[in-house]
Amino acid sequence: MSETRKAYFVRLVGRCLILALCAVLSRLAPQAFDVLDGMNFFKTLSPLHLLWAIWVADLFWQIVPVKNKIPLGSQKLFANRFRPIREKINRQALKQYIVTTTKAAYKVFLLWCGVVAALGALYGAGVIDKIGLFLVSVFFYVCDLICVLIWCPFRLIMKNRCCTTCRIFNWDHLMMFSPLVFLGGFFALSLVALSVAAWLVWELCVLLYPERFWDHSNAALQCSQCTDKLCTQYCRKLRPEDAAS
Repeated sequence: MSETRKAYFVRLVGRCLILALCAVLSRLAPQAFDVLDGMNFFKTLSPLHLLWAIWVADLFWQIVPVKNKIPLGSQKLFANRFRPIREKINRQALKQYIVTTTKAAYKVFLLWCGVVAALGALYGAGVIDKIGLFLVSVFFYVCDLICVLIWCPFRLIMKNRCCTTCRIFNWDHLMMFSPLVFLGGFFALSLVALSVAAWLVWELCVLLYPERFWDHSNAALQCSQCTDKLCTQYCRKLRPEDAAS
């Protein structure tokens, strides 16, 4: 198991603990969630402030280039992770790849909009309260790493080989925090705004630098060059073929 994959399993355990602690807090100290209301973020201290800081830090690492410790799948939009193939890039094939994967990506986008709309309807009807909606986002926070390490349902739509080549790798925070938009308040809306910013940076780079997102133009994305080995259950069989090619 790669060091990156080991680190991600540790992070998954940490996220599960965060979900459990938030659930316990909702029962024993529901007043801690008052920080979600309006500008209470600046008026009272809560354990949720620490979680907010962790989430903001995660988002920051998606918006700025980092040389190591961050998986290539998340950082492939930046020039410092781009390794052009030796031969000339087939621009027509590259264009077709981006069009195909973008169509698939926005099928996922529409599906997720439906999920968020359903959650909004439940919240508006009073079936879910503000704490429940917040816990849903924390649950999605856990599911994000389950998708990376164990099984990803979106791969059924995206048809991507692995997370490293995934077209929507950095959509994770947008998907996690989008339900919070119904809460309003600084805590929730600041996270939504930052996740939208990270999503826009990603999408802009797909538009401007598509060659960074395709393994037939960016050699760093090929199985034979993989060092992250985050999702070995998907690419283990392909790696020898890729190395041979």
